Amino acid sequence: MEFPPYLATMPMHAITELHGEPGLLARFRLELPGFATADRDRLTEALDLAAELHRDDRRSREPYLNHLLRVAIRMTHHYQVRDPDVIVAGLLHDAVEDHPGELAGAGAADPTAAALAALADRFGARVARLVAAVTNPVYDPERDPHVQYREHVAASLDREPWARVIKVSDFTDNGVGVVYAVGPKVARSAAKYRPLVPVYRELIARPDTPLSAPVKRHIFAQLDLAEERFSAILDHPN
Repeated sequence: MEFPPYLATMPMHAITELHGEPGLLARFRLELPGFATADRDRLTEALDLAAELHRDDRRSREPYLNHLLRVAIRMTHHYQVRDPDVIVAGLLHDAVEDHPGELAGAGAADPTAAALAALADRFGARVARLVAAVTNPVYDPERDPHVQYREHVAASLDREPWARVIKVSDFTDNGVGVVYAVGPKVARSAAKYRPLVPVYRELIARPDTPLSAPVKRHIFAQLDLAEERFSAILDHPN
């Protein structure tokens, strides 16, 4: 498939709409020359594993891999991240949550722990730790899951500055991108994510969050946009 020479300058959801998964894969590969050869191999291996694990997963109208690619591209391009562990963890950030049994293998007593151990064996302990920080725990069925999700995000990201970077890219794709969802998911997602905007704003503003001042300003603008979209969906539905 031929892609336009300006692919690198296109918004990611425009690439998604016009070129789909092949376009996002091509866009991701444009970032790879910025990494050392060994790191490019690790990133490609992580991408291949993500594609295999999520091969049958869908996200609204698109393959789930599209979301993972956008999270990774956003970090490399917009957040200027050149730490391969962080990008590998971004590509695999939903792997343990969604496919622990496939990662862990049959018979694991604790599939989540076994899946994280498998990631550590393959990509290193730091990647597994970052993925663990953005993996949802089992929630108490007696309590509001959205409240528990916010508590988990605040607690797990408090101690993992690089996990904040992965999670805010994930949130941006989900939050700013909520307008690309369809059906009841639009309002459900807006209600789930709106209370998290001030949480992410505070986490990104912290001095130990490893991003430059211009990148932080970019993220704050994206959080503002997400907040505007949540308000339009929830406060002015008609």
